[in-house]
Amino acid sequence: MRVVVADDSLLTREGIVHLLNRSGFTVAGQAGTAGELLALVNAEKPELVVVDIRMPPTHTDEGVVAAERIRADHPVTGVLVLSQYVEPRYALRLLEEHPEQVGYLLKERVFDPAILVDALRRLADGETVIDPTIVSRILGRRRIKDPLHALTGREREVLGLVAEGLSNKAIAARLTITERTVEAHVAQVFAKLGLADDAGSHRRVLAVLAFLRSSDAH
Repeated sequence: MRVVVADDSLLTREGIVHLLNRSGFTVAGQAGTAGELLALVNAEKPELVVVDIRMPPTHTDEGVVAAERIRADHPVTGVLVLSQYVEPRYALRLLEEHPEQVGYLLKERVFDPAILVDALRRLADGETVIDPTIVSRILGRRRIKDPLHALTGREREVLGLVAEGLSNKAIAARLTITERTVEAHVAQVFAKLGLADDAGSHRRVLAVLAFLRSSDAH
């Protein structure tokens, strides 16, 4: 698979490129700004893009804006967004606009080759990837008005793993329960969140959105 890497730090960029090359990916180009990234994607049409959230000139959300543009203009290109900080609002923003083939990881985690490769392969398969640190931070918050208040503790746990992008089989292995039990918990989560039984509605993504929105409640 061909990947374009964008980060204004040359050292970070080269580190990611080195890991990708060692893991069997083809790096189609590197960019130091969001503008360079968009031009590269338009020219190379890679399968995947890795981009930092904070890019020049303001170092705020240029990477997110670029990711949204790429997903809109190149719907077959998966985008992995990196952040130095836990900022669930950016993950929520990306998923609301383009809920598939979008990933959000803390930058420190991508230097573990296994995590980086797993995330990119899952994006290529059409999945959504959310950093477990963000998931655990949301689960750990105490909220007065909680959109997920109807869920049991186990259902919250299952939803947290769904938010990380894990399949039912992977969730079953993580929790040491049967896949059928996971399916039952997931069905209860969908029902309690009012997500209709419609194959075209991307219920797992909608459930993740509900989960991320709960991080804004106090």
